[in-house]
Amino acid sequence: MKKVLIPTKLDKAAVDLLRANGAYEVIQTETTDLPALAAQHPDTHALIVRSEPVNVAVIDALPNLKVIIRAGAGFNTIDTRHARKKGIDVMNTPGANANAVAEEVVALMLADARHLIKADASCRDGQWEKTAFMGREVAHKTVGIVGLGNIGRLVAQRLSGFEVKLLGYDPVIARERAAEMDVELTDLATIFSRCDYVSLHVPENDETRKMVNLDLLGKMKKGATIINCARAGIIDEDALRKVKAEKGLRFLNDVYPKDAAGPKSVADIADIMVPHLGASTKEANLMAATRSAEQLIEYDTKGFSSYIVNRDIPEGLDPAYGDLAYSLAKVSRLLLGGDIKLSAVATSFYGSLEPFSDWLLVPTVAGLWAEFERVMDAQAALHFLSDRGIDYRNREIDRKKGFENSITIDLTGSVDASNLRQVSIRGTVAEKTLMIARIDEFEKLYFEPKGFTVFFQYKDRPGVVGIIGHRLAEAGLNIEDVRHSHNTASDQSLAIMRVNKLVPEALVLKIATEIKAIRAFSMEL
Repeated sequence: MKKVLIPTKLDKAAVDLLRANGAYEVIQTETTDLPALAAQHPDTHALIVRSEPVNVAVIDALPNLKVIIRAGAGFNTIDTRHARKKGIDVMNTPGANANAVAEEVVALMLADARHLIKADASCRDGQWEKTAFMGREVAHKTVGIVGLGNIGRLVAQRLSGFEVKLLGYDPVIARERAAEMDVELTDLATIFSRCDYVSLHVPENDETRKMVNLDLLGKMKKGATIINCARAGIIDEDALRKVKAEKGLRFLNDVYPKDAAGPKSVADIADIMVPHLGASTKEANLMAATRSAEQLIEYDTKGFSSYIVNRDIPEGLDPAYGDLAYSLAKVSRLLLGGDIKLSAVATSFYGSLEPFSDWLLVPTVAGLWAEFERVMDAQAALHFLSDRGIDYRNREIDRKKGFENSITIDLTGSVDASNLRQVSIRGTVAEKTLMIARIDEFEKLYFEPKGFTVFFQYKDRPGVVGIIGHRLAEAGLNIEDVRHSHNTASDQSLAIMRVNKLVPEALVLKIATEIKAIRAFSMEL
């Protein structure tokens, strides 16, 4: 039998499911610390944890360990790299705690707006301070949601009954998907400057660490509120300290560098602080336990590899090409049009990328749909496409073209019952930089897909690029990079400009009308 160690207070549903399977010996305890428990059970096959640190010492003490499952979404307490070196897969259960965290966000907003915590203490003390606890209403306020994953989307849904204005930031979600949630997509600067409440729902990584910095905090309205039920490291605490008193900001916090007793660094700036209660509901605990056990059984019996978060990069493949596939797919979907129903996807992986076509399919599908995560596997990607009635073909490459280590993605979509629209894009990696080399018939673009970008396709004639630049300048937008390509056969040109801020749709439409653009849109990459 395979030994499973559960060193945490997890719903007994996990134990029940695993024991009922008949293939597992399960040990669950809440009293023994994990390093000591690991030393007692070196034959452990699987480890199921909540927020317990799984470090090098714990991993090295379990030589038979094959998989670590985080009963929840965040896995920053697990040394995923060392696990990978030891051949250990790390999985999470995204979405299991999402509703619990979303409801906590609303609870914190209401508790703070009505001073419920202090009012309770005052009333129990025999006082009657009604005027001292004058509050405010959440209804009709503007709420910014940073990160529109499982939790962010549920926060939007739960707040909809308050008739709030919802702004959202997420670099991978399509505007159409956000619109379905009644969320207006915008940039971080706009969210922090316009919102009465800002709720954070992003992972902590190199890109997001201290993303809430002095610049963003300085843009906030006086009396605005920040809610952090995500990860502690995404807020620059020193910056918040500098701005909080001057702006009268409110800070509601549920996350810390370590889940442990002891002094907390934010105690002087947090208006409400609770001990990481986001996932602490009976329902979330049951869901996480059930998902953990089911995933382990599927992993052992069927080779289930979805939700593995430390997936190996295949030997011989530069991970930058996974990012390239993702970026090319995202740009091609925007080029096709979010309102166009996708019917077919075709890919070509040239040069040394050819053997890795299955692996590269995953970031391709993730770039096309925000709801498909890059931790999935190729089989899951194929099922995802098939379930949506989308034809997928990975073409046999033509080596005569000489596209060394390049990726081409072609999309076909239905405009209506009798009209199709197609988009083709090709890119590569040069000097560790992602490059889009071609869009449709426009060659040699060598455009880096990042930042705020605007596209204009038009009938070629003198002066058009100057008009575009002039109108952007009038709006206070600074051009950081320009790429321009002309196609002789169609006598059309494509101008791509990266600017310092998101170009408003109204301005894109104004310029497009003036230059008689065939196609025009802006995006954030």
